Amino acid sequence: MTKLTKNLIIAAVLVACFAAALGSYLLLRPDTPSDSATNVQPAAQALPVRDTSHRLSEPERSELTVVEFLDFECEACGAYYPAVEKLREEYGDRVTFVARYFPMPGHRNGELAARVAEAAARQGKFEQMYSKLFTTQKEWGEAQESKESVFRGYAKQLGLDMGKFDTDLADPATAERVKIDQRDGLGLGVQGTPTFVIDGTKIQNPASYDEFKKLIDDRLAD
Repeated sequence: MTKLTKNLIIAAVLVACFAAALGSYLLLRPDTPSDSATNVQPAAQALPVRDTSHRLSEPERSELTVVEFLDFECEACGAYYPAVEKLREEYGDRVTFVARYFPMPGHRNGELAARVAEAAARQGKFEQMYSKLFTTQKEWGEAQESKESVFRGYAKQLGLDMGKFDTDLADPATAERVKIDQRDGLGLGVQGTPTFVIDGTKIQNPASYDEFKKLIDDRLAD
């Protein structure tokens, strides 16, 4: 395979991913009885970022903050993940990237995955679990049965203390931490995932990596 052909294939895959992201955009239905968001109400004073929010980059002098409200089981979030990672690599020394939980209704393991990431965060491994959940999404996403055993396998692979992991996963405070992000998201008008908030303003999802990059470049140039 020539380098040109390989590059064309990669470009086609990226275009397909963003098309899937736009086509898979899911609407929040908080009034559905089986929803994980059932007892979650919008925050009275919703904030895009809190001191406890998970920062994927922390530049010494941050010029911009990009927040993503995400669901680890959301296919659209999975489609955006490579682009966000590429943006992090390019702008991590200037832009603060923040990941916030927003598990969507209808996803059997979305809320569980968020708690898994939070339990990993309690051992300093949020970013590693964040990446693990997205890079393996096709292996567990859209399942109708619990994937807790699969997630425990990921925790073992990351070298987590499994006794502490299991305790933290079952801790009501971990579920509450997920709901804090959901409440802020609802208060900010988040209705689906992924939703991006840049310096406090909710934006329309970019249709391509280049569009996302230009948006950041324009904001940094202001």
